[in-house]
Amino acid sequence: MVYEELLLTANDGIELFAREWRAAEGAPRAAVCLVHGMGEHGGRYEEVASVLTAVGFVLFNYDQRGHGRSPGKRGHCDSIAQLTGDAAALINLAKQRCPGLPVFLYGHSMGGNVALSCALRLQPEITGLILTSPWLRLAFLPPAYKLWIGEKMARLWPAFSLSTGLNSANLYHDAELTMPVDPLAHNRISAGMFYALKEEGEWALANCDRLKVPLLLLHGTADNITSMPASKELADKLDKACTFYAWEDGFHELHNDRDKERMLYTVVDWIEGILKGRGIQDIEEIIRP
Repeated sequence: MVYEELLLTANDGIELFAREWRAAEGAPRAAVCLVHGMGEHGGRYEEVASVLTAVGFVLFNYDQRGHGRSPGKRGHCDSIAQLTGDAAALINLAKQRCPGLPVFLYGHSMGGNVALSCALRLQPEITGLILTSPWLRLAFLPPAYKLWIGEKMARLWPAFSLSTGLNSANLYHDAELTMPVDPLAHNRISAGMFYALKEEGEWALANCDRLKVPLLLLHGTADNITSMPASKELADKLDKACTFYAWEDGFHELHNDRDKERMLYTVVDWIEGILKGRGIQDIEEIIRP
């Protein structure tokens, strides 16, 4: 697997840190553009890259503004439009570096909110959309004092931030034992960003009929960070346009959980099915470990 670090120029001129993984040999067959979740960064997806590149897909991702190695106040953005514009810029970068290949947009958690919003509002030229544990609604109610402070500050001082209060043990099984200390991760979210994402999740549920591409949606039944019932609601509204998996006993980060290999090959199989259905090329049998 070949890894390359890139700079992604956003619409407002900010340069975001980006990454590309591709197989060392063989012609690529598709590109996947991944948008990470709240408080993390794109470097945490190397295992995902390993699976995708092994079957001929190129993986692109970037550190969202205010995250990882990208600039910006930690956990803050000025608007959802900034975030969706950044995702669209990554799609354009993938098209430049992989001309002629089908492009899939993949969003996890908060990145799922951004990816879905990008697909609905901007309707970029993509072949399919993949969402894992998307933040459409939260699975918990934040403390009343945080909601009160956040609501006031979202209007008066949008960049004011508080701790997310999330426990890393809830990300995936055994995370408290195996998750390394990550200096690029953070636990901050601004009042403005929280309410923008909260409202965007509701907007996306109400306007999901704007989606023009097939959707693969995966959500763990034991996720206590983002709402699995909200994902089920989205799947029900989209009906045949959505392939939905309620992952039994899955925590929030399915790609890091105990059943991660089966989950990732579910993603691969779905992409392969889309490629085959579009007649892009003959799909060879995938040999799994």
